Amino acid sequence: MMADGVSTKNTLGNGLGAMKRLSDVFQIYSQRDWGTIVLLRIFEKKLPHFRKAPKVEIRSLLIAKPGELKCGDGFYSEINSNYIKLFLGDGLGHGAEAAKAVELAVEAVEKCTEEEPAEIIRYIHNYVKKSRGLVGTVAMFNIREKKWRTCGVGNILTKINTAGTVKGYMSYNGIIGLNVPHTLNSQETEYEKGQFLTMCSDGIKSRWENFKHPSIVRYDLSIFSAAILKDFGRYTDDMSVAMCKPNF
Repeated sequence: MMADGVSTKNTLGNGLGAMKRLSDVFQIYSQRDWGTIVLLRIFEKKLPHFRKAPKVEIRSLLIAKPGELKCGDGFYSEINSNYIKLFLGDGLGHGAEAAKAVELAVEAVEKCTEEEPAEIIRYIHNYVKKSRGLVGTVAMFNIREKKWRTCGVGNILTKINTAGTVKGYMSYNGIIGLNVPHTLNSQETEYEKGQFLTMCSDGIKSRWENFKHPSIVRYDLSIFSAAILKDFGRYTDDMSVAMCKPNF
């Protein structure tokens, strides 16, 4: 179907070919009787033709509840020589006030100098007390020690996938900005090659899995995120998927 002139609908048959020629990144994931995901990226500055794979791949997909103008979910990522910092938050409810709460939380994560996820959650809690509150999870990857540390409050689902196994993280009960447990501890996970972390808000069904998508881990994580949304999105709330794959 990538060849110019090939069409099943009696059209010119040059759509996919033209998309590929015009893009800097072009990937297609497709399954019979399931559907197709097309990823196309065009950069302001052309990338080198031969380039190394990135040391860290981070992708996020956030979509507002149908009918809302603002998404009440928010995502933040930061990479430096010491760590990878990730945060996914979901403001209570949806709409403008939920968006305000999660925007404040992202602002707090950006300002916070702590490197311990539990301490970052406490910092966010104090920072957003005048908002309606939110749930959220912080994940930190220590580049030197090659370890994940994760802490969250509320129903953000976090999974770490490694070579066919999936390890889930259990968040604490509570609402950031209103009430969080007095005792917060981070959960630690050792890094293994090929490992990736996924965080989803409750707009995604909690029982999602990736065995339905053979070989999808070989594609850009945006395609994986879109597949999760396609199969497990509730469409009754804001929906978000955030993924991170270190390549060390």
